[in-house]
This record gives sequence, C-alpha cells and structure tokens, in this order.
Amino acid sequence: MDINFRFAIVSDLHIALPHTIWDHPSRFHLVEVSIPAFESVLEHLTQLDLDFLLIPGDLTQHGEPENHNWLTKRLSQLPFPVYVVPGNHDVPVLLANEQSIGLTEFPYYYHKFGYENSQQFYYNCQILPGVRLIGLNSNSFDEDGKQIGRLDQQQLQWLETELAAIDNEIVLVMLHHNVVEHLPNQLNHPMANRYMLENAPEFLDLLRKHEVKLVFTGHLHVQDVACADGVYDITTGSLVSYPHPYRVLEFERDSLGKEWLHIVSHRVESVPDFPKLQESSKQWMGDRSYPFLIKLLTLPPLNLPLAQAKQLAPDLRDFWATIANGDGVLDYPNLPLEVRHHIQEYGAVTHTGHHHAIDNNSKLLIGD
Repeated sequence: MDINFRFAIVSDLHIALPHTIWDHPSRFHLVEVSIPAFESVLEHLTQLDLDFLLIPGDLTQHGEPENHNWLTKRLSQLPFPVYVVPGNHDVPVLLANEQSIGLTEFPYYYHKFGYENSQQFYYNCQILPGVRLIGLNSNSFDEDGKQIGRLDQQQLQWLETELAAIDNEIVLVMLHHNVVEHLPNQLNHPMANRYMLENAPEFLDLLRKHEVKLVFTGHLHVQDVACADGVYDITTGSLVSYPHPYRVLEFERDSLGKEWLHIVSHRVESVPDFPKLQESSKQWMGDRSYPFLIKLLTLPPLNLPLAQAKQLAPDLRDFWATIANGDGVLDYPNLPLEVRHHIQEYGAVTHTGHHHAIDNNSKLLIGD
C-alpha cells in the first residue's frame, strides 16, 4: 500500500513569557526569542499542507505553569494535529513546586496533544491510516529526586506489548533523550552522557525486534541524523539556540514497497529584536563557550592540563556552533595532533574520512 504524509518537527522551544525569563552568564539558550521564533515557524508551517507537527520535549523554560498554559492555548489554534512529549525542562520535579509543574501533571496539560489518558505518561495513537505514533516519557527520578534520562521498566513492558500488537503500520517513536549516539562515545562521555537515554541499548533492541526504524528526539540542541543497525535517531536543534532550526519531512512508501524519508531543514533568520538572528545568536554562543570548552578539554578522553586548555579554548570558539548547525567539518590544523584528531571526530565525516552531509537535508532509504 502506498503511504505518503508530510509533517514538521520543532524541538526544544523553551517557551518563556518575558516576565518568567531568568538569566545566567553562561547559558547557550537565547530564550528571549522563544515566542517570536515559534510564531515565525508557525507562520511558515500553517502555509504548508501538513498532516501533523511533532515537538520532542523542552516545551517550556523550566516547567512554569503559565508557560505551559500559553503553549497549550497556542497549539490548540493550529490547523493540524500536534503531538508532544515532556523534556527535562518541562517536568524538572516529580511533584509540583512553587515554580514548576510536576511529572504527574504533564498529561493533564497536554491531553489534546497525545495524552488522551491523563493517568499515563506515554501514549500510542493512530495519527493517520496506516501510521502510528508512540510518545514516550524519558524523564525518570532516582530515590533522591534527581532527574535522569531513562525509560522505566513499566514503560518498557507497556511498549513491548503495544509494539507486538501493531500489524503492518508505519511506527514513529518520539522521546526527548537521544537513543543513538550523535557525538563520539556519547553514552559514556562525562559531558554528553546526560543527553542519552541511560538504557538506550535495551530500548534499541526492543525497537529492532519489532522493526521500528524511526525515532525523533531533541535535548542535545544540534541538527544530527544518526543510525545504529537500522534504527535512525533524528534529533532536531533547539528553536532558542543557534541555528534556530526546524524540519519539514515527507514519508513515502512507493509501489515497490520502498520507504523513504525526505528531510528539509529551515532556520529562523530574524525576529523583531534580533533582525540578524543567525549572526547574533552564533556570536552569543561563542561568547559563552569558554567554560564549556575548558571542561571538554580537561575531562576524558583528552585530560589536558588546565593551563593548556586555557591556551587552546579561544581557537575553538565556534566548535559547538558548528556541531549545532549540522553537517559540519571540524579541522583546526594549529591544535596539537591528538586534540585535532579528537575534535575532527565531532564532524559529519565517515570512518573513512569523507564528508557525509545528511543532518539537514537528505533522502533516507528507511526500508525495502
């Protein structure tokens, strides 16, 4: 059966009404643009013939009830269905406090956007004939109340049962945390592992068992497409950090049974207070990159002395912006050889050293 549909992804909105914005000298998030950037995206998307919109978490700045309320009202005005999942910023606490909603409240806010069962933090719904979306909650809390990226056993068992009952439908999966590595050794890297699902290997085994091939994530704030043994993790950068991207995708199953996913990425180029958003946002990120770069250079696997890291960090000012932009080539000939080679691994290159640009605009063969 031929199946064709078009949808969009906007991720990590970090919606913040002006009076709720808090500042921190090293934050990469330009939350000041969250609402005008989202409005710019919606102006474009409402002109397209979309079947649905996916938002893979971090809908709000820090789970503030009024920011959740603003967003749910805005989403309800759109001419196409919207489906969301919670990010770590949406439910930073298990139980509500004076600042944020709790995990238990999230389904009540978003009952029109996937969560028809307000007692459950995940869902399985048919969004089109022959197309099914599974929205998962990757936010767990340990016994001390610390937030971690993990699918609990109850959710995994539910997922196993749901997938086993699906017959000859396209299955899309959405969650906040990454499940395939988008950065070198991401699952174990001391800085990058918090963006990964802790039990990603177990989860991926379950997806492969049931031949699920498409997963949509956020959290990392980069444009990247990664694949591990047939499962694609398509992560979309944040709307409030450079390069302020969003995606329009088309799925096609042709008469021969081949399945294709066409990906086209867009950027928000300007908003009223930032007429040259791309330029000013990249500058913002570079200006605040120094503490991040010092950590990157002094932690494993490089383990550079602090003095050497301080010397090298300024040359890497645009390192993260290049990664966030997707399809980047990272080469700094003046760096020490070991450091240069490690930094190159973050680029969009194959193991043979060839540039492989699929992060922003690509046509992926999903199955045949």
